[in-house]
Amino acid sequence: MTANSATVKVGDKSVDLPVKAGSIGPSVIDIGKLYAQTGMFTFDPGFTSTASTESQITYIDGDEGVLLYRGYPIEQLAEHGDFLETCYLLLYGELPTASQKADFVYRVTRHTMVHEQMARFFQGFRRDAHPMSVMVASVGALAAFYHDSTDISDENQRMVASMRMIAKMPTLAAMAFKYSIGQPFVFPKNDLDYAANFLHMCFAVPCEEYKVNPVLARALDRIFILHADHEQNASTSTVRLAGSSGANPFACIAAGIACLWGPAHGGANEAALKMLGEIGTVDNIPKYIAKAKDKNDPFRLMGFGHRVYKNYDPRAKIMQKTTHDVLNELGVKDDPLLDVALELERIALHDDYFIEKKLYPNIDFYSGITLKAMGFPTSMFTVLFAVARTVGWIAQWKEMIEDPSQKIGRPRQLYTGAPRRDYLPSTNR
Repeated sequence: MTANSATVKVGDKSVDLPVKAGSIGPSVIDIGKLYAQTGMFTFDPGFTSTASTESQITYIDGDEGVLLYRGYPIEQLAEHGDFLETCYLLLYGELPTASQKADFVYRVTRHTMVHEQMARFFQGFRRDAHPMSVMVASVGALAAFYHDSTDISDENQRMVASMRMIAKMPTLAAMAFKYSIGQPFVFPKNDLDYAANFLHMCFAVPCEEYKVNPVLARALDRIFILHADHEQNASTSTVRLAGSSGANPFACIAAGIACLWGPAHGGANEAALKMLGEIGTVDNIPKYIAKAKDKNDPFRLMGFGHRVYKNYDPRAKIMQKTTHDVLNELGVKDDPLLDVALELERIALHDDYFIEKKLYPNIDFYSGITLKAMGFPTSMFTVLFAVARTVGWIAQWKEMIEDPSQKIGRPRQLYTGAPRRDYLPSTNR
């Protein structure tokens, strides 16, 4: 192996494969011609050691607990920026100037309304429909209403579609919430910022004035920033795979929402909240810690560890402070779930078992408590995740569409089924 190549030996044949270096992070071995040169594929279930694309958007160092959007640490963006500024950064690669920010906010704000016929579309769902099922359907249906932004070869149409999805996703999410609780839809208000507008659409009612709590709006805005993108996760990879076929952007984002719905992905914060409720009190923690350490016990601590992070999830540190801000603002002095969470966190950071296995608290550990305190039911947790992640999906989709080397996604497989065999008539079987 040289600095710019890696040698793979198959039998008595050696093949040199190019090595590509990123701006930061590990280098990769380009195996694009491996099959042509050796007749073999690589086998990597879950793609744990495979880079599926080249990207300039998000960087994660799981060992060090680092998350960067376009090079900016997530801690700085969450502390000093806001969500729409982060959206601009992810879409265009740089933080906006004051005039660019004002123009971007104006464009997003004026796209927040949805076609009035969408209201009748919602009436086709059962009252007890899960809000995520409503989101999959309604986002996919946007392609039926906005024909002027589905041509992916047109740069202007791609831009319009991007603006529409960032702007309309909170409106659709609020409509899904209102429909699930039997309340009338609330129109967006152009004088409110992104997070405050979403809270207003979710919790206002026509019969009285609703004032958005600025502390809650800031907390939600921070939650959106923390969830805006996360490299090539399952839902983002789904969006890219769907987009590689040339599907319209609304269909691609609907596919991402469907993937996000899975409990191992977007539903993890709901699972963590249920676990804290199951533990109940601090006194029960030792029993559940013992269950978690017992290999023969199916119980697992939710909200700990991460597929990528092998250190403390940097988003969890910000989320912990945000949780306290929300509970203090709402006057929640003694929250048993938070007491359990804090004690579990203390144990995880000091117990040799957790340290050895690198089971640190992740963002889902705290976000469920925060959203519950804000008044959202657990069925809406993943919906809020989708609202935040929409910009990341769009940025990744846009990057893929504009990549001249982009090809339709087509993974290969290791076939272990029956070998070739001949058909027999039923009387001879």
